Amino acid sequence: MIKVFFYLKASKTAKNGESPIFARITIPGQTITVSTGKSIAKERWQLTSNLRAALRLEKEKIIRNALDRFKMDIESRYSVLCQSAGSISLAELKGKVMGKASPKMKEAGMIGIMEKHNGHFKRKADAGDRAPASLQKYKRAKELLACFLQKHYKMEDMDASKVDGAFICELESFLRYDSAFKGRVGIKNNSVVKYMRMFKTACTYAVRMGEIDKNPFDAYDGRLKVTDAVFLTQQELDAIESKAFAMPRLEKVKDIFLFSCYTGYAPVDASNLYSSNLASDSSGNLWIMARRAKTDIRANVPVLAPVLKIIRKYEGRQHGLLPSISNQKMNAYLKEIGDVCGISKKLTWYVARHTFATTVTLGNGVRIENVAAMMGHTNLKQTQHYAKVMDENVMLDMDRLKERFG
Repeated sequence: MIKVFFYLKASKTAKNGESPIFARITIPGQTITVSTGKSIAKERWQLTSNLRAALRLEKEKIIRNALDRFKMDIESRYSVLCQSAGSISLAELKGKVMGKASPKMKEAGMIGIMEKHNGHFKRKADAGDRAPASLQKYKRAKELLACFLQKHYKMEDMDASKVDGAFICELESFLRYDSAFKGRVGIKNNSVVKYMRMFKTACTYAVRMGEIDKNPFDAYDGRLKVTDAVFLTQQELDAIESKAFAMPRLEKVKDIFLFSCYTGYAPVDASNLYSSNLASDSSGNLWIMARRAKTDIRANVPVLAPVLKIIRKYEGRQHGLLPSISNQKMNAYLKEIGDVCGISKKLTWYVARHTFATTVTLGNGVRIENVAAMMGHTNLKQTQHYAKVMDENVMLDMDRLKERFG
């Protein structure tokens, strides 16, 4: 709730005997004074009860009308700022009323905005509300932005108010064709779109915090390209499952990979599973009860026989349900496993999650709504992406149709 109180600053009386009228603006925890640009003699101010009594002089009527409009403008601007930013400072409100940008807005640079957002995101990650991997991507986004500013503008930072359509197009082009990382030049479309959306998210946070007036990335409309998910067929899954490896490291990676194939858990989620995540329902069925680190959505999965076998194999040998291994080593060893098993597809940990969605569940008639729930998807469209590639299911449905038409 905002309050506006008008008072006379009698200590600043002009030669004509009039003193300036100021407004004291108050919201919980903050108070600020603003000049209204109007003045009146102290005697007339007191005689008219601060211009609240019935007025006879035309000049005083004009002043009171001006003060009423001033108050309405203050309340209107405050309401708009609250709706767009959630919380504001009275210094910012004063800047808008006086037709000036607040000092904070002048100083808000894109790198500074990314740093403040990433600091806020780190607190969420430390509390377990966001995945550490997502924090790393935001840090990488800030590094890419810094490289772009240095290369194209020879600047350490740029005021967000100067970011326009040309800047956004140049930044997208830089990410797509010129950015370098680990010896590779250029970033693929989907990663470019995700980085651009990160800049937009950081600027949205800056708007809410009153750092900038509007989000310069609102005009960005890049789209993700839907690509077919790489997954294993039942024959390929059987080939890996039946293969015994003499090297302990490959046998361990095989078990972790199969665990994800039969549960659908992403690497970060599978690595954070413990015995406390196991629970039995009223019918005695064993479940893995967990929440996805990326979305904090519940993703409970029944324990299938291959999964139970792996859990028992490593029970008591480490802190979690599975042995720990880095994502990088996992993918490197999976390449060896693929070569040995004669699988030409590029195996990664996420191929296991895709295999669960397609071959293990949808391919065996599990309803898509249940698959979405087990994978922790926030909407059904994410799961429908996997359903599109299930040619086996299409043929099964068409075979039934053929039988009907005889």
